Amino acid sequence: MSTPTAVRTERPAPRAGRPAPRRPGRGARAWATRAPLLPALVFLIAVTQLPFVATLVISLFDWNSLRPDDRSFTGLDNYSQVASDESLRESVVTTALLTAAVVLVSVVLGLLIALLLDRAFPGRGVVRTLLIAPFLLVPVAAALLWKHALYNPEYGLFNGALTWVAELFGDDSPPQPDWVSDMPLIAVEAALIWQWTPFMMLILLAGLQSRPTEMVEAARLDGATSFQIFRYLTLPHLRRYLELGVLLGSVYIVQNFDAVFTITSGGLGTANLPYTIYQTFYQAHEYGLASAAGVLVVIGSIVIATFALRVVSSLFREEASRA
Repeated sequence: MSTPTAVRTERPAPRAGRPAPRRPGRGARAWATRAPLLPALVFLIAVTQLPFVATLVISLFDWNSLRPDDRSFTGLDNYSQVASDESLRESVVTTALLTAAVVLVSVVLGLLIALLLDRAFPGRGVVRTLLIAPFLLVPVAAALLWKHALYNPEYGLFNGALTWVAELFGDDSPPQPDWVSDMPLIAVEAALIWQWTPFMMLILLAGLQSRPTEMVEAARLDGATSFQIFRYLTLPHLRRYLELGVLLGSVYIVQNFDAVFTITSGGLGTANLPYTIYQTFYQAHEYGLASAAGVLVVIGSIVIATFALRVVSSLFREEASRA
């Protein structure tokens, strides 16, 4: 007697060119996993994108707060005025000089300090914490510290040190320079370099500690000097970290307002672009013109930040491939 064989029914394969049927509930599960992020996304849009859209709209109007009812749509005239305004062009040059000087010097000093902290010595943790302290200060507090505690011609630390050195060598009339008046841009740059060098040091120290130790030890066994190891192994490895420090530092220094406002109040040729926008907005009451200049600053910052994000993503890919 033959037993009946079980008949297995198979679903017909989907025809070519027709997408496979979606599983029921898959979209609901995706939305359920993304739902907790919606409040943060709404908050982010409300505090960042909506003000930018409002600034973009205001930049298209001739709007002076002293004449609130007399405003008119001007299109891109404010942007052309920003490009042709001599004070704004000078502030762009000042911003470029300030950013280049602060970023380059901070990167060099940060690299030197990172190379020192990469070596093991007693108390390295305490030294690292002390070196990070300037970056943790509130920017206005750091600028006030430099303006009054260091630069003041009567009781500042710099002139006090000059007086002590002069008396040490028997000079009864030591020089008492007014640092802010004699070298205003350098005074602002020095304060920013002091505050941003720890930031560069942290980035480069992370890069140094991620070096493959096997390659360094093999180079030392082959007779390579410390300079050769730095030139051919360490520096190429730090290229991405140097790019990241330069890009992030440029984004922040371009937007810096506190040091210029606190130390020089924008005088003596130190008015950068953020301070000029502040003057246009709060002193000249030209809302449309200031908004146009602000939009241009945001666009420039976005361009720099895009390159920074690409460098960060490439760093993550390299670390993932190495792991």
